[in-house]
Amino acid sequence: MPFFIIAGAVNAAIAVMLGAFGAHALKEKLSEHYLAIWETAVQYQMFHAIGLIAIGILMSSSLIGPVPQLTWAGLLLLAGIIIFSGSLYILSLSGIGILGAITPIGGVAFIIGWIMLIIAALKISN
Repeated sequence: MPFFIIAGAVNAAIAVMLGAFGAHALKEKLSEHYLAIWETAVQYQMFHAIGLIAIGILMSSSLIGPVPQLTWAGLLLLAGIIIFSGSLYILSLSGIGILGAITPIGGVAFIIGWIMLIIAALKISN
């Protein structure tokens, strides 16, 4: 449980820092196109950081508990942040277009992570 709360809080802090960095330091250095990609990476990192915190809370034994589906959900959201947002950050800074081909892998990790959260919730409702 604490792992996902800590991972979420760390990622939320990083998202705030990278958002500020993009808004201030990169505003004059990146084109509008690449700045928009940077902002997308920040947004998805923050959304999924909050998801990680929620998963950590749900893993409490007084809520859903430490079921395998929640563990997988958290791991997949964390992997998605690294792959999806990470590839977009690098793409924004480098302009290497092939990195855009990696980004959907992170998106799939996000989707499967959220599906695992649904499965965990359904499991306790039965």
